[in-house]
Amino acid sequence: MPNLPTPVGPGFAPVCGATAAALILGSFPSPKSREQGFYYGHPQNRFWPLLASLFGEEPPALHDIPSKKHLILSHDLALWDTVCRCTITGASDASIRDVQPNDVAALVRRLGVRVIFCNGAASGRVYARYAQPLTGLPAVVLPSTSPANAAFSMARLQAVWGAAFADAQILQ
Repeated sequence: MPNLPTPVGPGFAPVCGATAAALILGSFPSPKSREQGFYYGHPQNRFWPLLASLFGEEPPALHDIPSKKHLILSHDLALWDTVCRCTITGASDASIRDVQPNDVAALVRRLGVRVIFCNGAASGRVYARYAQPLTGLPAVVLPSTSPANAAFSMARLQAVWGAAFADAQILQ
């Protein structure tokens, strides 16, 4: 059966504490993530192993949602998606249409976020269109951790993401 454009949403609630120095934004949860009920649930997505490596920690197990939340919260980060609802074909960010954005600006104000990181170009485009005019914060658009981004090895992701986190003083 071919993938057809499907209206989906809402996505997940943000993962955040009372404050956060930085906000990491994805685009919209993949079918595997929606199946699991949490961000970056595809077993080949490199987000969780990458983040753990940047902080010198063991990567959380695929279904260990409490450990994933702890990894975000213990480093003064927040995690959310730019898109609340959309029409999408499978997991293809390029197919996202009919965007209803999340209120990223309200979350940024509430948490006192000073740096925005976008996991991939699609997230960066949605952030730039809907949230940046309201936050005034430019996003650091990082290469996607998706398995579809085969051009970036884990070592290249670590180098680029690590440099961005260091520049923003996130790796303290």
